[in-house]
Amino acid sequence: MRDIAVTLLVLIGLFYTLRKPHVGILLWSWLGYMNPHRLCYGFAYSMPFSQVTAIVTMASMIFSQERKALPKDPIVYLLILFILWMGLTTLFAFEPELAEEKYIKIIKIQLPILLTMMLFNTRERIEQLLWIIVISIGYFGTKGGVFTLLTGGSFRVYGPPSSFIEENNALAIATLMVIPLMVYLRSTLTKKWQRQIMLFAMISMGFSVIGSQSRGAFLAILTVGSYYWLQSDKKVVSGFAIVIFVAILLALLPESWYARMNTIGSYDKDASALGRIHAWKLAFNVANHNFFGGGLDLWSKTTYMEYLPGFDPFKQQAFVAHSIYFSVLGEHGWVGLFLFLLLFYLGWRNCGILIKQCKDQEPLKWIADLAKMLKVGFLAYFSGGAFLSLSYFDLPWHYLAITVLLKGIANNEMMNTTEIKESEQRVESTPRKIKLSEQGFIH
Repeated sequence: MRDIAVTLLVLIGLFYTLRKPHVGILLWSWLGYMNPHRLCYGFAYSMPFSQVTAIVTMASMIFSQERKALPKDPIVYLLILFILWMGLTTLFAFEPELAEEKYIKIIKIQLPILLTMMLFNTRERIEQLLWIIVISIGYFGTKGGVFTLLTGGSFRVYGPPSSFIEENNALAIATLMVIPLMVYLRSTLTKKWQRQIMLFAMISMGFSVIGSQSRGAFLAILTVGSYYWLQSDKKVVSGFAIVIFVAILLALLPESWYARMNTIGSYDKDASALGRIHAWKLAFNVANHNFFGGGLDLWSKTTYMEYLPGFDPFKQQAFVAHSIYFSVLGEHGWVGLFLFLLLFYLGWRNCGILIKQCKDQEPLKWIADLAKMLKVGFLAYFSGGAFLSLSYFDLPWHYLAITVLLKGIANNEMMNTTEIKESEQRVESTPRKIKLSEQGFIH
């Protein structure tokens, strides 16, 4: 039954995609974030829904009369440059076959991001995309939060199989990034019951993050919570509420949660923490000795033995970057890391500019509200991602795309407002000129 339901939803989405290509991006995003077919147990599990959706979406775009053009924005140019640079580093990769396979996967991720910037140029479409993201990741987060409460946090919460966020740590960061989007969407809801459901989902997802028992997510919560408190207009009230919530939460958490968090301070005795340090040293050494880095998926025992003299790779269980920053550094060198950091710096900067420009203008206030939440989401990614290999995860790149789209909408609206005011001024000044001309003052 589940297989039939997912297949029917995809077919309906494809039907609408033929008429409206942006629907294909929504469907593509849903399949990418939620992986609904991986929740099935029959024929739908291995169906190539994403590939079919990509083909139908591209065909629809070719025949659609809708204007299609990438925004003329520095982020767009830098993103294309970063994609090309990753292709170049793939040519010099330590593990050519693995690097090529992963690069193709990255292209499949970045293509809908670029198409999003071409087609989602209205508030309605942007909010449709936000709903797809929230429903997709919120499903696992809300369910995980309820599970955490029912089990007292004794078990970890995991994400959709065969996805970027399958691991408990990755799902926790993704959930933390989505909660701010839910805060924004809740403000757009008009019915009380809708707002209450959204509030319940947000609270549940907060418990899901805690229930993941992720140390990276715990540090991200502290960072995001501190930032949110500093930005709050009611620091005393919000601070008091946070203290009470944390006190209740800490009283309910199991001993296993405390045991795992205590390893943060004793990293030298924890195998997982030591694995991170070894991976970061490896990335640093590889980047210093190779201009193009080691290429995608360089994390092998052979690379460890060559670039970490004296290190015994057989004592380590996992061979991954354990950081968005060191992942890019090791795989794409210092140039790649510079492009990566510059992209997200510009995205963060866009949010700050949009907040200042739009917060006092009623037609554009929604842009300022969304930009505030995007900044919180970015912060969750920057802090939590420091300990996770999520450099190529779709969500932060969609965040970047949305900042570009918001910037374009704001600029167009301001330009139109300026033109209207200038037109009104010209109309107001015309009768005066006619009167002066009649009096002989203007020849």
